[in-house]
Amino acid sequence: MPTVEARLPTVDELRERHERLLGRLRSVAEHAGHDPGGLRVVGITKTWPVEVARAALEAGIDRLGENRVQEAQAKIEALPDAEWHMVGHLQSNKARRAVEGFDVIHSVDSSALLGRLDELAHDLGRTTRLLAQVNVSGEGAKSGMAPSEIATIVAPRTARLVGLMTMAPHAASEDEARAVFGRLRILRDELQERLGIGLPELSMGMSADADAAAAEGATLVRIGTALFGPRA
Repeated sequence: MPTVEARLPTVDELRERHERLLGRLRSVAEHAGHDPGGLRVVGITKTWPVEVARAALEAGIDRLGENRVQEAQAKIEALPDAEWHMVGHLQSNKARRAVEGFDVIHSVDSSALLGRLDELAHDLGRTTRLLAQVNVSGEGAKSGMAPSEIATIVAPRTARLVGLMTMAPHAASEDEARAVFGRLRILRDELQERLGIGLPELSMGMSADADAAAAEGATLVRIGTALFGPRA
């Protein structure tokens, strides 16, 4: 959790930060030729207490994201009106709890996990939306499927698969981040055209590379620090 010295942001501070950030990112998107209205911010509340998540919801940040199923559970129970996004690595033994609690899962990093989540959502009567995580940069330390794998797994499971997610390399320059994000967008466009399916969501970018993501057509940008402040 944040240190004792870390001051929790207020509702007014969160509202102002969100409005300013969203306005800037949508302006970047529009300037680059993308639909600005299609870009939304997911406020990443990992390590922050439920009071901060509640303040975010009151400030109009109704899409909230967490990295771990166990940490998120109390927040999800306390704030059922939020749209909850799972953005961290998901272990297969946590799949059921993830489907039960989250509305959107960004980090589907294998064909096996996709099948498991799809099956659980069907059995539980959940409308959980799934995004396939793609390791566009090819970094060994990053989770995700290779771009060449995606076409073989999306066609049979289009009902809940709504898009793709990726992460740029750590400390990437803006040009490097844009190159990664641009490749994900091109991959998505190719899949839609070749397979005749809809993959409207592109989950790309965090606080450090949000502008690069907006410029390349992100629809979901995962923001923590720029909204809530630095973590311990």
